[in-house]
Amino acid sequence: MAGKQNTARPERDRKPQPRLASVPAALRAPQLDRLIHERLRLGILSALSVNQALTFNELKRLLDTTDGNLSVHARKLEEAAYIACAKSFVGRMPRTEYRLTAAGRKALERYLDHMEALIQAMRDR
Repeated sequence: MAGKQNTARPERDRKPQPRLASVPAALRAPQLDRLIHERLRLGILSALSVNQALTFNELKRLLDTTDGNLSVHARKLEEAAYIACAKSFVGRMPRTEYRLTAAGRKALERYLDHMEALIQAMRDR
């Protein structure tokens, strides 16, 4: 037994483990919509929630992002049926317009409700 060291940390050095009962329910099972939680996608949905429709260029300017970045994130939201995309031409110029769908509005409301519950749980501590 000589030469073996006790690797157990002394009681005073251990981090206290939270008791499950003391952790608010909103913090125990976070179920944030990972699709919405990304900053740019949340920005797209938020902007569309207060506007009937926005063009690609309007969203790009509003969110201060690049064509490629906006395109990738808008496509993910479109594939989830959170936004609808309509492409047309104005003269010879292509125009892409986005609208928030009913499913997108509902998902955004659920996301915001969850975030509000998390914030409230932390403030109530």
